Parts: sequence; structure tokens; C-alpha cells
Amino acid sequence: MTARIRLLSAALVVLAAALGGAAYAGRAGASADPLGTAAAPTVVIGDRKVIGLDLSTLLGRGDPQHQMIVLAYEQVEHAYYKPVADNLLVTGEHTALVKFLQSKKVASPQVPQSTATGERSRDLAILENTLASVQQRYASVAPRDTYTQVALTGMLNGLGDPYTTYLSPQEISGLDEQLHGGDFGGIGVYIVQDAKTGAVLVDPIDGNPAIKAGIRAGDAILAVDGKSTSGQKLDTVEREIRGPNGSTVALTIKRHATSATTTVHVMRAQIRVPSIRAKVEDGIEYVRLSDFGSNSAQEVRQAFLDGKRRNVRGYILDLRYNGGGLLDAAVDISSLFIPQGTIVATIDRAGNRDVRSATGNAIGAKPLVVLVNRYTASASEITAGAVQDYGVGTLVGEKTFGKGVVQSLYNLPDKGALKITTARYVTPKGRDIHHKGIQPDVTVTQRVDLPIIDTPADKQLTAAKQIIAKDASS
Repeated sequence: MTARIRLLSAALVVLAAALGGAAYAGRAGASADPLGTAAAPTVVIGDRKVIGLDLSTLLGRGDPQHQMIVLAYEQVEHAYYKPVADNLLVTGEHTALVKFLQSKKVASPQVPQSTATGERSRDLAILENTLASVQQRYASVAPRDTYTQVALTGMLNGLGDPYTTYLSPQEISGLDEQLHGGDFGGIGVYIVQDAKTGAVLVDPIDGNPAIKAGIRAGDAILAVDGKSTSGQKLDTVEREIRGPNGSTVALTIKRHATSATTTVHVMRAQIRVPSIRAKVEDGIEYVRLSDFGSNSAQEVRQAFLDGKRRNVRGYILDLRYNGGGLLDAAVDISSLFIPQGTIVATIDRAGNRDVRSATGNAIGAKPLVVLVNRYTASASEITAGAVQDYGVGTLVGEKTFGKGVVQSLYNLPDKGALKITTARYVTPKGRDIHHKGIQPDVTVTQRVDLPIIDTPADKQLTAAKQIIAKDASS
């Protein structure tokens, strides 16, 4: 089981090349020393290099918990895509620690409150001292590393950017699995949380235990082994569903479009999650892409080449509900349809442009229709925007989500990571789609409902097929 569909809050474009520490030496994790202090590497902070200086010298041989605060502060100051007022970080940390203590039933939490000065060393000291005070005063309430994680989360939340956040070791492991197609023990479903009701909805993967046990798209998981999912985060539900291969999990589910509830017992197995679902139907190659992972471009390429070998009359790439993924994957997939030219340009806080061009691997998949909806986001919008700008395909559906910023990942000593917005991007024609989205060439509205996808009730898919049929007959 995996939470690979992270609609809205997890829409993501990750710069794969940025997988490294805030102070990054060689390959993260290459040494048994998580701080990379065993050697004397080249340390990079932002665009400044210090040769032969190890991390412990740079940060001081202090508490690793506080070193993470230093790393987070430095990376935000140097890499965030626009200038940052220190008081946002200071206030964010304070607010998060207070709320956490209140959630632990601490009455009137005593958390130092200070105003940032705008001077680096003083503001960093405020952040460190606030954390240290809470760790000491409330040592019996929670472990020290928990307070550090809360402080980091609060600092980044203070920026008001939903895409810039601290990822715990468990969360970064799940993200890595999402983007790199990991093998794991589970039941084989995508999950998504309804934005209005908070219900945990499932979309089972063909050939896996969940669908064999009778779970259907749109069913809501009410409880896992008798424990309610109400108010739970997706990651929590994910962990509860997973378990040793061969063991059984009991899911209390509410059937889609009915009030009937039932308990389904599913035996866990080793799950390998592809990023596409592909088929040839009515002489059309249909590929539904769930995310832009490291294997996605090759999977899409093979599916479309299979369609060419079978002399299909058209191609449909379904990007509905696709919340994004790797920037490189978006460039590679776009390049399947665009022979040459700019695919996307990213722009950092200094105004520097990094232009990503077509890779030269176009396969001539025409006519092409790309399906989009309000949950088509981030990397999906890069591909949709490039296809539209070059006129190599027709966009059908509804206006996309509108996420035009890029994140980079920076490893931390606790094996967690910082996910920081480091750039914004524009389409080949220079369109900035952030908070605006992309208007399709042909608008077809239908209710947002996963079970409709690829059924006779799917008006958007029907419209795509009609466009291909018209093109083929002309």
C-alpha cells in the first residue's frame, strides 16, 4: 500500500540533483557517519564552496539536534526561491512548539518569545535557544528529537509555503519509494484524502491483493484492524495497513456511492507499484500516469511504442489526479512528443534561468490527447504546458491545479530532509502558471470522482477518443 497520490498538499516537482545535505559532501549516506565528518570534503552551502573543511568544523561540534536548526536556517537563507524575513522562521518555531505542548495537555506552555533582529548570528541564536529551553523545561513530555522536528516544521511553516517543509525519516522514505517505485509489503492500493470530508479513499492496483479481495475504486477506509481512520494522516493510515508479507489486515470500508459498510480481510504481499496503467482499446493507446517517478519516462515510452507497433490510430496520456514528481521525468516524458526546443525553464531567487531542453528522444506519437483536471499539478503541468505550447497535442478536461514552483531535497543528520522551494518555472512560451493553472484546449467538465475514470461515464475520455477519431478520418 502506498500514498503515492498526494493531491494538493503533496503536489511536487523535485530537482533530483538536489538530493543532498544542506551542507553536502560527496554522496549523502556514503559514509557510516551521517554528518559526513569522517573525511575532509568539499562543503557546499548555496553557491559558496569551502574546500577541505569538514562538517563538524563548519557547524561546531555541538548537539546534532541544534545542528539541524543551523542547517535549516542556512539552507532557507541561501536556497529559498525568494528573500526571507528571519522573523517568519522565529515566529513559526515558537507557534509550533506552543501548539505541540498544548496538544500534550501542557497548560500555558512556557516557550521563550523573541523578535528577530535581522542579524544572522543573533537570529540563529534565538532559534537555538528557544528549542533548547523547551527541550530542557519539558524533557518529560517528549523526546528531544521530537521537539527538534516540531521546531523545524514550525520554522518552515512560518514561510507560508505549503511545499516547503520538514520531512521525517519515515516521510522521506515514503517519498523516495513514491518517486523511485519501491518494493514493499502491503495490499496494493493508491490512497487519497478527500479535501472536504477527510475520508480516506482507495484506488486499487490491478493484480494486487486489495482488488482480489473485492476492494473497489472510491471505497472509503473507515478503520484499519478496528482503529478508526477519522482524523488520521495518510502516512499514519499507510503504516497501519502495511505489515509482514503473508499477514492479514482487516479493513472496514464504506462502499462507493452507498451507505453500506463491510469488513474486508486482505493478505499482505510484496507490492511493486508501476507508475502507469496502459492498454490499447478501440485502436487507441491509453496511458494513465499516476506520478512522475524515476521509471515513468521509460514506462510511458514503452507503452506508446507498443501502440506504434500495433498501428494504433491515436494516443491518450491521462494526467488527471497526477500530483507531480521528478522534474527530470517531466522533461523526459515531454521529450517523447517534442523533438527539440525548451521544455521548461526554472528561475531561482537571483533570477538565474536553468533551461531544460528536449532530449531528442521523440517517438512521433500522433495524434495525441492529454487529459487534465483540477488535480493535475506540478510536473504534470510542465508536460501539459509544453505539449500545449508546441501544439503537438490537444489538452482536454478542466483547468489544472496551478503549481509553478520547484522543490529541492536536502538530507539532515536524523535521516529526515528539508523540502524547500528553490525556484519557480515557466513553460516554453514563458507562461508562469503558479496559482493560475493551464486552461485546456477543449473544456469538458465532469464531477471529480475517481471511479468514473476510464468508464462509460468518463465524458473527458470520451471527448478525447472523439478528437482522435475525427483526426484519423480527416
